[in-house]
Amino acid sequence: MRSTLGKEEKLKHRKLIEQLFKKGLRINSNGMQLIYLKIEHEGDFPIKVGFSVPKRIMKLAVDRNRLKRRMRETYRKNKHLFYDNISEQYIFMFVYKAKDELTYLEIEELILKIQSKFLKKT
Repeated sequence: MRSTLGKEEKLKHRKLIEQLFKKGLRINSNGMQLIYLKIEHEGDFPIKVGFSVPKRIMKLAVDRNRLKRRMRETYRKNKHLFYDNISEQYIFMFVYKAKDELTYLEIEELILKIQSKFLKKT
């Protein structure tokens, strides 16, 4: 498996995102939340993923975009941990919840915690 995060893997359809926020299950970790839903979607990849940093938490777009880049990079490097342990199709949304800006290593730690909690639940 290649360590990329291409167009096919990104969650973009409005209807899927609406379903995710209405019916999705949530896993919280200090500073980040994973909303996931087991659903059949088109595409070859088992997971479609999105990343969100709310405006009420980070006011400046520069800071929100930097955090989303860090989250995407961390997920991209560690997505094999999700892929190796699931067989169904899911949609994910990682939502940033921390009040201050976290470093890359702190974000990686949070995503790995969320990953282990997700695998325990499924």
